[in-house]
Amino acid sequence: MKQKILLLVCFIAGIGFSQAQGLPTNPEPGKCYVKCITKDEFKEVEETIQTSPAYTTLQVVPATYKTVEERVLVKEASKKFVYVPAVYETVDVPYVKQEGRTDLKVVPASFGNDSRTFEIYPKTSGWEYKVLEDCPSVNKDDCVAACFVEYPAQSRDVSFTTLASDASTNSVPVGEQSATYKKRVIKTPARMDEIEIPAEYTTIKRRVIDTPASTTSTTVPAQYQTVTRTVLDKKGGITTWEEVDCELLDPNVLPIFYELGSARLTPSSKKTIDDTLLPILSDSNVSIEIMSHTDSRGNDDFNQSLSQQRANSVVNYLVSKGISRSRLSARGFGESRLTNRCANGVECSEAQHQRNRRTEFRVLSN
Repeated sequence: MKQKILLLVCFIAGIGFSQAQGLPTNPEPGKCYVKCITKDEFKEVEETIQTSPAYTTLQVVPATYKTVEERVLVKEASKKFVYVPAVYETVDVPYVKQEGRTDLKVVPASFGNDSRTFEIYPKTSGWEYKVLEDCPSVNKDDCVAACFVEYPAQSRDVSFTTLASDASTNSVPVGEQSATYKKRVIKTPARMDEIEIPAEYTTIKRRVIDTPASTTSTTVPAQYQTVTRTVLDKKGGITTWEEVDCELLDPNVLPIFYELGSARLTPSSKKTIDDTLLPILSDSNVSIEIMSHTDSRGNDDFNQSLSQQRANSVVNYLVSKGISRSRLSARGFGESRLTNRCANGVECSEAQHQRNRRTEFRVLSN
């Protein structure tokens, strides 16, 4: 019972760890998984660029002349002026010797009589006590009577003078006095009579441009060159998990055989690549590293370069089959990773040297 509980705890812990790491949630026992980050994909495009611009060459055609006759001014036209004096005449000019005026006559004020009644004391009323005569009582207060008495208003007539019309004036016009005086005025104004003096001309000969200088042009066409460049075709970055056989994570030797000192792929080597590497790359997004080696014969630096060329030849062949170059890497190790004792100076058979001239591949977790 304790073992079952322990296994359950480990299983749950394993699930939590895989989720935290982003690992596949339902892995199969005995399977390996590689994390593939989709790399940028590139493509080659051809572009035509201008290496030399079009331009124009010019050739000058000189100007030509011709002789022409021309009438020119030798003395400008002018004018002269003749003065004609003014003519006068005598006229009578009227004027006001004494201006007219308006005299004023005073009309005195006139008056009338009128009267008006004024109330000099108002109407009054009130209670008054009156002692009855022949009062039989010894106490006189018993014979007092209260009477309500009313007294009429008192008036007075007042006479006064009224203004019928106020003093005023009447206008009395007095006419103006006129006279005349003699004045000499211009009958015909003075003037200046203008007399034209004509210009004088002569004829001359001169050379003038018949055809202006010009140029003839010749267009030299532009020159172009086609260049091939690599551009981004598809942006990568998507992370996925790909299931692969565990043995593919370790270097696997491909039966690719090269001629001595050559990096050329033989038809049989291409078939090996088609049967081995293409299915892996076509059915998944994994990346593959190509590792090439040489035997120990020859110069070490030459072998290093040769091994890199051999790894490149495999990558180039896969790219020609439609595999993105971003999923492939090529590394040459020269004679640094021999699989047997056949190092420099050691006598070995051709078969032993052949085992070192190998190409390996492995799946990368990128």
